[in-house]
Amino acid sequence: MPFDERVILKTVVVLGGAYADVYIFPRLAVLSGHEHKGFVPFAKLLDAKRDGDLCLTAIVKSVHPSHVVLDRAFPERGILTPTLHFDYLVYALGSKLPAPLDLWGSYPGSGSVFHKVASVPQPYAGSKQEGIEWLKAHQEVIRNSESILVVGGGALGIRDLPYTKPETIEFATDIAEIHPDKTITLLHSRHRLLPRFDERLHTEILDTLMASNVNVILGERLDMHSTSLDGESLELNERGQRVVKTVQGREVAADLILLCTGQKPNTHFLSAMDPSCVNPHDGLVHVLRTMQLGVLPPLHSRSTFSSEILTPCTPSSSLSASASTSNLLSPEQELEEALAQVALTGDVDYQYGDLESEPESEDRTETTPYPNIFVVGDVADAFGAIPAGHTAYYQGEVAARNIVRLIQRSEMEQSVSECALVPEPLEYYKPGSPAIKVSLGLTKAAYEVNGVVGTSNDGVPDLNAAAMWGYFGYEVEKDEDMYL
Repeated sequence: MPFDERVILKTVVVLGGAYADVYIFPRLAVLSGHEHKGFVPFAKLLDAKRDGDLCLTAIVKSVHPSHVVLDRAFPERGILTPTLHFDYLVYALGSKLPAPLDLWGSYPGSGSVFHKVASVPQPYAGSKQEGIEWLKAHQEVIRNSESILVVGGGALGIRDLPYTKPETIEFATDIAEIHPDKTITLLHSRHRLLPRFDERLHTEILDTLMASNVNVILGERLDMHSTSLDGESLELNERGQRVVKTVQGREVAADLILLCTGQKPNTHFLSAMDPSCVNPHDGLVHVLRTMQLGVLPPLHSRSTFSSEILTPCTPSSSLSASASTSNLLSPEQELEEALAQVALTGDVDYQYGDLESEPESEDRTETTPYPNIFVVGDVADAFGAIPAGHTAYYQGEVAARNIVRLIQRSEMEQSVSECALVPEPLEYYKPGSPAIKVSLGLTKAAYEVNGVVGTSNDGVPDLNAAAMWGYFGYEVEKDEDMYL
């Protein structure tokens, strides 16, 4: 916002420091020599010329309607207590990765069943060096295992949504290419990989998996009782491998079993603050179209509402936020732009294009007791939007613009002479149609964008990590520049 001496500065707190989905971690957990690229410093994230802007490294203990409590104070930054008051909050804490990739809650091998033990570092506490050591330890676990069972087949999610994330497929193909001497098995409970997308994509991925000598078992679910570590159901074969079973009775033996199921949204702070804000069935936060934190309506009255918050000098209309400029591009340009964006942000689910806005009720307005709290990313139940970095990016833009408009609105309300002015209505977020690009080894990828299914072979081992460093203000000319 332009500086105005009449304006009382507002405090906006953003919770969440990741760059919207940790795309590169599955690759770095297998491929050595690139670990440092996955941890980007925040030193250049904010404008150094603005004295009031702070980037704090801390652990959130609790969230409240007007303040958050951290695990520490920052007296050297003028914050004398762990309590941080805010005028506006952006809650962007994302999802908790399953144990094989959870730096915070596990050591390499937890969430896994393995017979050969690698050296295990101390629990992760948030530093770059600790993260690097964690990834190296995970690489050692994989390196020391002759046979590996990857469970999940891409479904890295505990919630019942119409999408499938591809990280488990990428995990399996990365291991197969980097360690071609190992026996890799992929177990997926569904009969199709990525069932939300065209069957041709499933066929292309399946063909590549088989060509990479990955054993694929579809349509069978792992019997979790057979993975128990309590010793009662421990079963080893004559080679010392763990033996687990599917619900259908099939036995699978492996040195290392990676249980890549169970990505969980980090919504527990909001649930503790107000349970009615979080859907107990999927753990997602209820949001308005404006990305403001909402309260779940009674079951009998749940429907699509207008999301404008009515205040003095406020119209009841709203604007729609466009997630792209696809309507200005030819189909060929749309495909080229979408693939370029997917390649830039990483090989993950990618949202592209606009859907028609859902019908809005002109005579009813969904209000919220928390108009100053915005929720974006994986934690938000955002009208069918898939959890992806691109999705979080556009939701964050909508939240930021709406915060600016609420601040401007409050200034108008304080000035009687300006009350005749009509403030800008808040924007609505609209999810785009899903698209995807899945890496199938270090260079090959399969994609579907706007109904077009194809493959590419222009990938690079580090997934273009340097491009993400650029978003954080760093000019990267060589790999050594990412050791900061």
